[in-house]
Amino acid sequence: MTGYDDRDGFIWMDGKLVEWRSANVHILTHALHYASAVFEGERCYNGKIFKGHEHSVRLLKSGELLDMPIPYTAEEIDAAKEATLKANGLTDAYIRAIAWRGAGPDMGVASLQNPVKLAVACWTWGSYYGDAKFKGAKLDIAKWKRPSPETIPSEAKAAGLYMICTMSKHAAQAKGCSDAMMFDYRGYVAEATGANIFFVKDGEVHTPKADCFLNGLTRQTVIGMLKDMQIKVHERHIMPEELEGFEQCWLTGTAAEVTPVGQIGDYNFEVGDLTRRVATEYERLVRA
Repeated sequence: MTGYDDRDGFIWMDGKLVEWRSANVHILTHALHYASAVFEGERCYNGKIFKGHEHSVRLLKSGELLDMPIPYTAEEIDAAKEATLKANGLTDAYIRAIAWRGAGPDMGVASLQNPVKLAVACWTWGSYYGDAKFKGAKLDIAKWKRPSPETIPSEAKAAGLYMICTMSKHAAQAKGCSDAMMFDYRGYVAEATGANIFFVKDGEVHTPKADCFLNGLTRQTVIGMLKDMQIKVHERHIMPEELEGFEQCWLTGTAAEVTPVGQIGDYNFEVGDLTRRVATEYERLVRA
């Protein structure tokens, strides 16, 4: 399988479609040294980007939170994504929009003189967790914790927030797991490295309160679906010892979609009827 830098196709960069292998940045790009980048992950189904505009709006908000205003409107970002899909001839794809502080007069922590750049790429990407989407993912428990919102704006989808996720997932994969579940800085259950988490007990759904991690658009969509299905949803702080009492578990995210979880550390969960129903309804919704 070729690397992501060596493919055919086109990537949109600041208003132009650039040949894939030529879509490069300078080595002294600020984002490479100081993580001054925000991004979105989206999926296109049957030619339609699911919640594409909401993702564009969130990208702008993330840039604002990191003091790097993105010089495009949400509508212009929407159009860039559509142009990128068309140029690559894709109707079912994963889309990555990313904004970053580029190279410029500043090469230190401060970077106000450096331009904010924007790019959009898309590619065909199957199930994020492979066959775990059907039989239930196996999760490790990460040693790293989601930080306090007093340390960084946790509601931003920012590149720097993912480094502990990368390390946690590497450790999980070394143990034969698909991913890792993380606690937050207070010791509450938080999320997986790139997906939100839900639990089922006695026919009701429990999910961690999104007060120190990203309130995912897929998470919000699934909560809305559950409420439409007349299923009670508790958004609350969840203690580690509660894991033993939950019957079912699943992950949500643009890449993960709805993926059942069969095991977290020493705790086991069934891939039950509600989990399957939510996964089926989500698939129907995104392809409607």
